[in-house]
Amino acid sequence: MFASDGRRANGLAECWIEWAATTCLATLAAGLGTGVGTNDKPRQEKKMTIGAYYFDGWSGQRTLAGDVKEPWAKNAPTHLTKRLVEEFPEREPVWGWRDDSPEIMERQIDLAADHGLAFFAFCWYWRDDERAINKQAIKDDPLHTSMELFLKAKNNRRLKFCLLVANHQGARIRGSENWKQAGEFWMPYLKHPQYQTVGGKPLIIVFSPGGGDKDGFAQVQASARAAGLPGVAIAGCGGGAPEVGCTHGTHYNVVPGYTAGSEQHAYAELAAANKVAWGGSRQQPYMPIVTAGWDKRPWEGPMGLNQGEGWYYPDRTPEKFAAQLRDAVAWMDKHPEQTTAERIVLIYAWNEFGEGGYLAPTKGDPDGKYLKALRSVASPASQPD
Repeated sequence: MFASDGRRANGLAECWIEWAATTCLATLAAGLGTGVGTNDKPRQEKKMTIGAYYFDGWSGQRTLAGDVKEPWAKNAPTHLTKRLVEEFPEREPVWGWRDDSPEIMERQIDLAADHGLAFFAFCWYWRDDERAINKQAIKDDPLHTSMELFLKAKNNRRLKFCLLVANHQGARIRGSENWKQAGEFWMPYLKHPQYQTVGGKPLIIVFSPGGGDKDGFAQVQASARAAGLPGVAIAGCGGGAPEVGCTHGTHYNVVPGYTAGSEQHAYAELAAANKVAWGGSRQQPYMPIVTAGWDKRPWEGPMGLNQGEGWYYPDRTPEKFAAQLRDAVAWMDKHPEQTTAERIVLIYAWNEFGEGGYLAPTKGDPDGKYLKALRSVASPASQPD
């Protein structure tokens, strides 16, 4: 998830857990299935609500789009890189690198809903960084294109949505007055009939909540109540104490070795690190994160987005992803007092193609095996025998 200029936000480190040593894969929990009780009646499946983060770096125009010396960049969206095109072509979505059309959004809604996803958490960016709200810049930001397309989609009743507020460098909200303005700006979204709620309150996920403050979050709550809402559920992403105003907890992803230099690791380590991060309380319920993959090499170096090198996990498979998702469901079964009544699980991500975390079908996965893996956990009764 990036600021619109393509630079990696320094604040990202606040949302990711770094591990100094190699972690071990914990024993994967058995998948949930339909069991048989003593009276031979099938047990009723517990419902769950699965959301996925949506990053819209696939609209707008890359700064190199008009450079005749860079033919790969012709018509390129903001976050397409030469490395992504030339070294990782299998990550290109089946509809192409751009997602900024009504037809593609409606197709994505159908794919997500058909495979058990309940909502998209759209990355949203404050403008201008650390200054007063710039409504026109927010409106014009291509990183918001897909959410606006979602709101206009003919089939958006099939899926809910919420905001992931990207409160990091380039999009930082500072001061209670700016938080108040942000809350007022968000109200039309929060009152939308398809907006995702937790405990009857609209869910706002705040990336790098350390940049928020008690008075600022209180202003958001006040704006919601003034608009006729019962308040909001504020989920701190990777931190944020209840005393500050974070009512819930979660993560954007969990990535060991983010800045530790280029080094190949097993997806099992990634899954294990995610499991260690799961933990909440009655006071601050936690929504478990499942990182579907991590390999940001396409964004590293001068042929990428000039990011530094980090660990990557190239051996992910649909089966391994499904196992991690089952583990998250099993954790909620075992710790109902630590999670939400809606049993919300968040997946990183629907379409982080540059960072290697995605479920959307690609040229390397044209049959949507990751989506089928999602459905095998979200809707096990719908699976063929």
